[in-house]
Amino acid sequence: MRANPHPHHTDQLNDVRNLGILAHVDAGKTTITERILYVTGATYKRGEVHEGTTVTDFDSQERDRGITIFAAAVSCAWDGHRINLIDTPGHVDFSDEVERSLRVLDGAVAVFDGVAGVEPQSESVWRRADRYGVPRIAFVNKLDRAGADLDTAVESIRERLHGSPLVVQLPIGREDGFVGVVDLLRMRALVWAEGQDRAEEVPVPDDLRDEARRRRRVLEEAVAELHPVAFEEFFAQSAISAATLTTALRDLTRTGEAVVVLCGSAYRNRGIEPLLDAVVSYLPSPLDVPTIIGTQDGAVFERTADPATPLAALVFKVSSTATGRLAYLRIYSGTMRKGDTVLDVGAGRTERVGRILRVQADRHAEVDRAVAGDIVAVIGLKSARTGATLSAPEAPLLLEPPTTADPVVSVAVEARRSAGSDRLATALARLVEEDPSLAVRTDAETGQTLLSGMGELHLEVAVEKIRRDHGLDVAVGRPQVALRETVVRGVSGLLYRHVKQDGGAGQFAHVVLDVEPLDVATGFAFRSAVVGGRVPREYVRAVEAGCRDALAEGPLGGHPVTGLRVTLTDGATHSKDSSEPAFRTAGRLALREALRACRMALLEPVVEVEVTVPEDAAGGVLGDLAARRGRISDTTARAGAVVITATVPLAEVFGYATRLRSRTQGRGTFTTRPAGYALAPDEQLSR
Repeated sequence: MRANPHPHHTDQLNDVRNLGILAHVDAGKTTITERILYVTGATYKRGEVHEGTTVTDFDSQERDRGITIFAAAVSCAWDGHRINLIDTPGHVDFSDEVERSLRVLDGAVAVFDGVAGVEPQSESVWRRADRYGVPRIAFVNKLDRAGADLDTAVESIRERLHGSPLVVQLPIGREDGFVGVVDLLRMRALVWAEGQDRAEEVPVPDDLRDEARRRRRVLEEAVAELHPVAFEEFFAQSAISAATLTTALRDLTRTGEAVVVLCGSAYRNRGIEPLLDAVVSYLPSPLDVPTIIGTQDGAVFERTADPATPLAALVFKVSSTATGRLAYLRIYSGTMRKGDTVLDVGAGRTERVGRILRVQADRHAEVDRAVAGDIVAVIGLKSARTGATLSAPEAPLLLEPPTTADPVVSVAVEARRSAGSDRLATALARLVEEDPSLAVRTDAETGQTLLSGMGELHLEVAVEKIRRDHGLDVAVGRPQVALRETVVRGVSGLLYRHVKQDGGAGQFAHVVLDVEPLDVATGFAFRSAVVGGRVPREYVRAVEAGCRDALAEGPLGGHPVTGLRVTLTDGATHSKDSSEPAFRTAGRLALREALRACRMALLEPVVEVEVTVPEDAAGGVLGDLAARRGRISDTTARAGAVVITATVPLAEVFGYATRLRSRTQGRGTFTTRPAGYALAPDEQLSR
């Protein structure tokens, strides 16, 4: 095994790996990260999640809850390569944190539980990685547990993720007796003796020799089918050499055509060194990923990962620490030095780089510069937010920010003592700056301050952060769901005249609108059917902008409006008094009036719930879901458990975790993911 007890940093881009650890909650991501840091010599003591001594879960809440909440970046070295590693959360409420990390990673290790195989959230992060085209390798963890089986886990990867898993290891021993792996590429055995941190290389055990040969053959055949060079060698020699296999596996991983599967038990420190070797061998360096694309004044440009090109970097996380504001960024091109002035392209402001830190979770090592391909933290940026692009002032380039999902659950928050209101406002502003998937607004009708997020746990963690970090006593009200309004039956030919004469230049705009229902998923569409130039093109754009303004508040309860198409059919202008502002106002007021004339209905957010329960509790759980207005879409039996998939209104999911625990004696689990909006029953308040 190629240990590297004295990490040295190298600026050779070829030797850098930026990767994330992805998985379902509780599959062992954080333990794997801890073991990687330990094996590479970055830490000298193994951190344990259950003891609350991990490096990456350094937030007090993460230690209390035993889960990862905030993506943490760490850096270590292995075999002459620098590995920048992001331990991402697995809980669904923090999926936005995963999304932001995937945006800046070149590769990932997907971790699966050796007993459960592919779980709902591992499927969801896998799909996200597909969307960003992130190459990944798989690690089947917890092989020392009762019921763990590599083949079953690999089969679930094939079935549920539609990947082409290529298994490169054979476990030695089952469950409690799991002591090592056979490396099918080099046909050698690696055994971890009890209490030993390093693997010992030994010949393949006699009783596994035939099975190892058979599996090596299966691997060669699978690779030959997918890789032309390997196919030629296999065809000519009816075998593939270890060197060709390694090259083929690297190519197939990087194109996403196949997934290399390794196995082990992170908790027992078994299988970590081969995993690191696989990361170095198969996952891409910053030079292997496509060039970054950005825009400048509407034109599209490419930048290569070269320290000599102008700087382009993306801020993917901002956190406030005792020492100041920390911005985590991925540098895509150019070099950033301490003291440099950089441009926040989106905001049009310049910022000064105070200090550059190589991050070890909550500990940092200061460096003078960072180059293309690096993931570092910077102190000194006063206003750059998550998703901001930093570039060289003389060569601005705007990179696409990570997408942020709309928050779906809200709670009312207020300081228990009136003196704390201003401090609460500051604390909330800081929270939103750190986590863009949170939103804060004041309800115009109730005057409540509403904090919105991706789920109950997300909001619970946010409120707890305010209590701990700012010492504020905060009262929290029942969550309110974000309703929408939609058009059920439209109107046509609604004429609206906007005429204003009050000294000076007047305002004149006539518009005629048709409003019709549209699929809620599409949201809003606008088109012009005006003929003969009766409304000039720039005024048409102003009418559309006005209509969009009117969507902010619907007639039923002031909720945002979605699911409608507006057609501008006619209009009239005045040679002097018509202007873009006049037509924008006309568009806004016309659509408001039209919506009052339409038949409207309320929409409520719905979520897809996947509940895994023991067979004996399935009946009660199905009944409970039906009582919560759930529509069951699928039930499948899986290894003594039943997996129920249903679409349930979000308002009915509050408190479900507690109910499910009591119905299943704590054995039931569930995950949710947003599934859009559906008509709210009994509340189709037509007008």
